[in-house]
Amino acid sequence: MKKVIVTVLIVLGIAFAFASGITPTYIISAPGVASGIGAKLLCSSVYVSGFSEDQAFADLTQYSPILERLTVKYDHDRRQVHTSFYGLSPTTASYVDGLGCANDYNNYSQRSELQMTPLPVFTSRWPHGNRVETISNPLQQLTNALVSQDNGAGLNTRALLVVHRGNIVAESYAQGVNEETPLLGWSMAKSLMSVMLGNLEYRGLLSTDEAAGFTQWQNDSRRDIRIEHLLTMTDGLNFSEEYNPGDDATAMLFTEPSASAYVIRQGLAAAPGSNFNYSSGTANVLSRIYFDRTGGALASSLQDYRENIAVPLSFQHSVFETDASGVLVGSSYFYASARDWARIGQLMLNKGVLNGARVVSEDWANRSVQPNSSLNQRAYGYQWWLNSDGSENYRRWPELPVDAYSANGNRQQYMMVIPSAETVIVRIGWTSGRYPVGERFAQILNALGD
Repeated sequence: MKKVIVTVLIVLGIAFAFASGITPTYIISAPGVASGIGAKLLCSSVYVSGFSEDQAFADLTQYSPILERLTVKYDHDRRQVHTSFYGLSPTTASYVDGLGCANDYNNYSQRSELQMTPLPVFTSRWPHGNRVETISNPLQQLTNALVSQDNGAGLNTRALLVVHRGNIVAESYAQGVNEETPLLGWSMAKSLMSVMLGNLEYRGLLSTDEAAGFTQWQNDSRRDIRIEHLLTMTDGLNFSEEYNPGDDATAMLFTEPSASAYVIRQGLAAAPGSNFNYSSGTANVLSRIYFDRTGGALASSLQDYRENIAVPLSFQHSVFETDASGVLVGSSYFYASARDWARIGQLMLNKGVLNGARVVSEDWANRSVQPNSSLNQRAYGYQWWLNSDGSENYRRWPELPVDAYSANGNRQQYMMVIPSAETVIVRIGWTSGRYPVGERFAQILNALGD
């Protein structure tokens, strides 16, 4: 009888969906996407960020009330999360030490076979270590007040951190978060991936004007896609960044064992270099390039990342997750404390140097934040959002200095660098609508003064 009732409800739901203009692709894809996003995000929220099951589920269901219908089971001994949507599309996400969570797929065992050692944690002063002795009481009072104001308005700000002239001068936390909590930055990971490609160039392993070089692209116009096109999201690939079931972004992140393989299969929608199209798929093609240039295996790729990125930047509490195939999900899945996110911004503010180590060249740091050459949206650099497109008429954040640029992520995450103010501001939260980033950050800059 239960199966009959469920079947009737599904049929009625399909009929209602058709009447509402929802596509068949949406209906067919919905169970897999719902189970996939549920398993992945709940696993990472609980086992990487350390949130409670209730908090993790509340965050998840902000995306859609349909996710409230998921069946969820935790296996804390194995650190796994099992989900299904009315019994359909059962999905398991598994946690691995040092690698975080990923959805499991048959015949993909790369993650479970790797033994990771923890990143070193230092007691030296930030940014090398995790000791902070430079808090400004007036600034701290301001960030405390802003976080309180945000959360009173339902904006769910969880971390707000300010770096001025190389020192953390204020940091405020809320909703169970502290200075060690690894937090999901979603698309802020793209800006870290840019740094990683810059490091390859610095070491002579890559040139931005060379072709991406995938075998699958050699017999059509995709062979003309250069790495710089990918960095500036002007590659022309046919990729939809809508987040509905059946769209490319949700299929790639929540139903595919290899995010990069999914995107590499896509055709062209525009001539390379002509059109800006914001694409998480493009970021995962960059991840694949990093993977291939650092040995083409999970172990070698992660070892390169640790030696040349994580340790020089002195990440203290972070996890960069891979997909089931073992390639870093450079579009979305870097979890890091606010202090670690700020380290990336400080590296850029320092023109490629942090903790005495050069990670990218000064030229790369400068090129990364120059407008691209597309015809439709020039205020985007090498995976960084820019305040200016180079004209006098456009400002993304009118309240802020023209030279501001930012790593942005879903749920209104920001890691903003403001060179003229010698400042980095990190805001991480879980906001479903607009966040007044210009107004808030302008308040902070005004309080910093000269």
